[in-house]
Amino acid sequence: MEKFKGALVVGFLRLFALLPWRVVQALGGMIGWLMWKLPNGSREVTRINLSKCFPELDEAAIDQLLREALSGIGKTLTESACAWIWPAQKSLGLIREVEGLEVLQQALASGKGVVGITSHLGNWEVLNHFYCNQCKPIIFYRPPKLKAVDDLLRQQRVQMGNRVAASTKEGILSVIKEVRKGGAVGIPADPEPSLSSGVFVPFLGTLALTSKFVPGMLAGGKAQGVFLHALRLPDGSGYKVILEAAPEAMYSTDVEEGVAAMSAVIERYVRAYPSQYMWSMKRFKKRPEGEARWY
Repeated sequence: MEKFKGALVVGFLRLFALLPWRVVQALGGMIGWLMWKLPNGSREVTRINLSKCFPELDEAAIDQLLREALSGIGKTLTESACAWIWPAQKSLGLIREVEGLEVLQQALASGKGVVGITSHLGNWEVLNHFYCNQCKPIIFYRPPKLKAVDDLLRQQRVQMGNRVAASTKEGILSVIKEVRKGGAVGIPADPEPSLSSGVFVPFLGTLALTSKFVPGMLAGGKAQGVFLHALRLPDGSGYKVILEAAPEAMYSTDVEEGVAAMSAVIERYVRAYPSQYMWSMKRFKKRPEGEARWY
């Protein structure tokens, strides 16, 4: 049954990748509209997250943002299908603007390891191709449940001659070793970690359990940190990649200070582009002691 599901999903991904770009986006927007109109778990998780993270917004504003966010999630899904199937150079052709490339170039020239930091904002699959075109990093990721999909992603995410590492003990060790020897890695900083691997820090009007992994690699200046995001352009023609140096506080040997600084940067980007964030993630599943569960 799992093989059948995997084959079905991969088949749909390949189908999306055959369509014209504007049709891909239109279908993504339609999927998002259906998610907004019909009762489903993703809609409810998104509504809860938005209500908690933007307590200053009234019900009408939350519903409008909910609609926009689900439309963005639908587009991210269909656009990512193209990034998974297309040759990497075709995806790179959708990047219309790049801001801050010198930040990455300086980090790579420093002689230290480089940690590329991103989040589930915009299109991280297109960003993967961009980052791997600049250097040959190890990309850290959480494997999908379906083996056929995981096999596809492993193949497609290494088109630029880079490597990938699953979020296992072996994968974590390979990422740490790569940074220590002066190599580059790419890590999404916003998936919720285990309680022992994170700390609760402020994030969008609440507290979020946030990973200590990235700040731990930067602590004391052992490596260089660079934030990267690929944001969808308003006209739908492609993406703008924005790069930014990690703030000084992320190099602190104080764990909580470093994690809070990282969280603050991601929050700033999410506030600037709220409809492009993957709000359907159960990002806030674990809560501080004594606080009720959200989901």
